[in-house]
Amino acid sequence: MIYNYKDLPDNDNLNQFSYCVNVINKMIIKKGKMIAYYGMLRFEAVGENLLDLIVQESINTPRYANEFITATGEGKLILGDRACEMASYDLEDAHLTVKASRVVAFSPTLTCQESTLGGYLTFLGTGQLIASSNGPVVFVEAPAKVDPEAVLGWADLPSPSYHYDYEYIKGVFSAVGSLAGLKQSGEERQLNFTGKGTILIQSSENGQGIN
Repeated sequence: MIYNYKDLPDNDNLNQFSYCVNVINKMIIKKGKMIAYYGMLRFEAVGENLLDLIVQESINTPRYANEFITATGEGKLILGDRACEMASYDLEDAHLTVKASRVVAFSPTLTCQESTLGGYLTFLGTGQLIASSNGPVVFVEAPAKVDPEAVLGWADLPSPSYHYDYEYIKGVFSAVGSLAGLKQSGEERQLNFTGKGTILIQSSENGQGIN
């Protein structure tokens, strides 16, 4: 199918690998995630007047602030992330944490801050968050233990802690692998989620972009 400006959807997927945002005022996007755009949009990086004001309210994370830019104006913005699956999450006075490498864009009405678990960003408030994943996202209820490579994020839950299956790693080969500094699998180490809430799981651990 060949799209033109009038055919593009408002805030919906073009296909499983791309997403079209209807920008009316502002949208904060990760650098390198814009595929194309229609309309009168202006892109500004950290340190350029407008974004400085937005950062004060929306991006409370010095470590990741320079990874984002703002799209300002009116138009259609098409986003993608290395042929990974794309999905939008509508937050309403919510608390959602997502793997930082998977964040694609979010509304400036949300506040973005670093999670207490390294490599994740927490979004607070009401607005839209767009994120990528390896395969469709599966939602499971806590409490549960999940392979860290499969976790995309979690909603309305405290940060998880790591759980090690010592009965498993006591095996000779696992012990040797740990001493040698080899990467542990999800059978040896998991993220332990407690309490009530929802865990977002990537249906495929493998594929490009895993981190």
